[in-house]
Amino acid sequence: MATVSTKQDPSVFGARLGRARRAAAQAGSDALLITPGSDLRYLIGVGGESHERLTCLVLPAEPEAEPALVVPKLEEPGLAGVPLAELGVHVVTWVDGQDPHALVTELLARGGARPARIAVADGMPALHAIPLRDALPGAEQVLAGPILRELRMRKDTAEIESLRAAGAAIDRVHARMAEFLAVGRTEAQVGADITEAILAEGHVEAAFVIVGSGPNGASPHHDVSDRVIERGDVVVVDIGGPMADGYNSDCTRTYVLGEPAPEVRDTYAVLQQAQRDAVQAVRPGVTAESVDAAARGPIGHAGFGAQFVHRTGHGIGLDVHEEPYVVGGNPAVLEPGMVFSVEPGIYQEGAWGARIEDIVVVTDTGVETLNNRPHELAVLPV
Repeated sequence: MATVSTKQDPSVFGARLGRARRAAAQAGSDALLITPGSDLRYLIGVGGESHERLTCLVLPAEPEAEPALVVPKLEEPGLAGVPLAELGVHVVTWVDGQDPHALVTELLARGGARPARIAVADGMPALHAIPLRDALPGAEQVLAGPILRELRMRKDTAEIESLRAAGAAIDRVHARMAEFLAVGRTEAQVGADITEAILAEGHVEAAFVIVGSGPNGASPHHDVSDRVIERGDVVVVDIGGPMADGYNSDCTRTYVLGEPAPEVRDTYAVLQQAQRDAVQAVRPGVTAESVDAAARGPIGHAGFGAQFVHRTGHGIGLDVHEEPYVVGGNPAVLEPGMVFSVEPGIYQEGAWGARIEDIVVVTDTGVETLNNRPHELAVLPV
């Protein structure tokens, strides 16, 4: 099990646990059961992934009930840097041969009451969710996501500072793109250099490296391929990943090798206006769907509406994609502390594509952009 090298005061995690308890109670759940993943990292600073051995935070909604972290005995040493005692979280270990799902049931039944409704982590493997359901046959299982996302959507000061650092780090990678992109190189070769640069800038991994050259740029989720980059190619570069503290970067810029065709310049100008309009629309009190509409206005007016095939943005934090989603039909009202991408794109199938993406923060009075590389079409020499 990995742990966060926490730079936050333990009181930050304590406050999150308290808010999670209250939110669970308000939602009618008797407890939260959180296995490793971003929710656990958010609540107590413990990273890692779920495996066949159960690790689970048992967080009763009842404020007097003691929370517990059920963990395999062999994983306990990895918790040495986590302030669980200060958080009032009791560590309960188990060894191979014991039934950890029954152990969770015993913890929930302390005081004689059996839970009627429990909220389980959205990413809990079926390997654990089903045995927990069987161990608690009288309890309804619901997802914890709708409870916790209301807390996680509003980033605190430390989280925003982490995202600001991640944004600056990925900006420095984009600043080196002229070193990597060149006629005659393959997308895969460029991607390998970008991955190395991402790691050198403090990321623990390159979660995604999209290098979409020429017609591949018209596929928004293209990865890399053996296609050789040619003179005149428009290249979409979308890159990011988690820093050591778990918070993610995500930024897209569009490059062209040599002088772009007039059609490329004109179309890109539309995209640039759309991205600018959407960012300027961000402020407290507006809806997520109104920001999406601001991006679609110039693109649709120019006749490219059918070529903008995805939502305008997604929240970001301990997950690359999380709430809020900036998309038509989402009436969620933006509040200070919400962080998300603004990334309209125009994709000409079979020819080329372009996207501009920044991560932005809703402030008390407007918006702060966490990516600060130029938005102009970056023309690279050949």
